[in-house]
Amino acid sequence: MRRKTVEEYVETIFVLEKKEGAAHTGKIAEVMGVKPPSVTEMLQKLQESGFVKYKPFIGANLTSSGKNKARKLMDRHRVIADFIEILGVDRELAEIDACQLEHHVSETTMQRLEKFVEFVRDSPQDPRWMEHFKHYLKTGVKIGCGSCMEENKFDP
Repeated sequence: MRRKTVEEYVETIFVLEKKEGAAHTGKIAEVMGVKPPSVTEMLQKLQESGFVKYKPFIGANLTSSGKNKARKLMDRHRVIADFIEILGVDRELAEIDACQLEHHVSETTMQRLEKFVEFVRDSPQDPRWMEHFKHYLKTGVKIGCGSCMEENKFDP
């Protein structure tokens, strides 16, 4: 089993805290698929880093710094899931994949993905290039618009 990151713990605590008021060690362990001693160890580290307030047998709550980090992580997740969905992947799978990718993408790439998703959202419904992409997904055949072909900007 791979080791869970600080970011994954912060996100999990954020979600549990919203649902249950506090994130209890046993519940964090259950949700993340790790053993309670691993959770306790990470909660102590997160407390030392200023991300949580942790009391044994009571649970953990994010500090304002932890909440800010969680919100940023949730935004990253949303952008990546939206991007994957734009590619034609079902939202449920996009959410699963976003969980894996969000912790391994550079800030530069995230900024570019965010701009791309924003651009696509603000574009007309099904712009030509998107129609072409959908056609390519279905058939494996690339098509281009007339003006692109004339200007030699598109190589079928």
